[in-house]
Amino acid sequence: MNYLAHLYLAGPAAADRVGGLMGDFVRGLLPGVLPADLAAGVALHRAIDAWADTHPAFQASRARVSTARRRVAGIMVDLFYDHFLAHGWQRHHDLPLITFTALAYAETAARAEALPERLAQQLPNMRQYDWLASYADPANIGYALDRMAQRLRQPNPLVGSGEELLRDYTGFAADFAVFLPDAVRFAEEHRRTRPA
Repeated sequence: MNYLAHLYLAGPAAADRVGGLMGDFVRGLLPGVLPADLAAGVALHRAIDAWADTHPAFQASRARVSTARRRVAGIMVDLFYDHFLAHGWQRHHDLPLITFTALAYAETAARAEALPERLAQQLPNMRQYDWLASYADPANIGYALDRMAQRLRQPNPLVGSGEELLRDYTGFAADFAVFLPDAVRFAEEHRRTRPA
């Protein structure tokens, strides 16, 4: 799952959403230096990632990725699923997408003292250009994957990988339609059963 899906699956608590956004930037044991509420959000992010990797629909999407890009298929599918979530947002959430993303950026900025440095550096651009809402456009998924390719230290096949979303758009969309309701149930159960 990528940023938008983690924010969506985090549920109604601001700290879970901020922790969900922080999840890809935090390493090591929890809570570490994090406040307990944000650590719980990061733990939810990690649980969702581990669960998603084993879901049959997510695995089916990974298998749709070309052999040449198979080792980065998980990264690609994470972003593809954010596209489908953003594209069909009105079916999944009561708030308009731009209202939801503005709220998420504001909640994250309000916890600036706890943000990992890399997220703190990225947040102004995320907010200014509304990366999360921009995912509704497939072209922006390709752009995001190309940017990601530049940030990775090792050579990788991510450049141009956005074209694979369009190559099997219907198949990825069908996988996502199966995956999302199960992801919502998993996240709700995780939040309900975690220690207070």
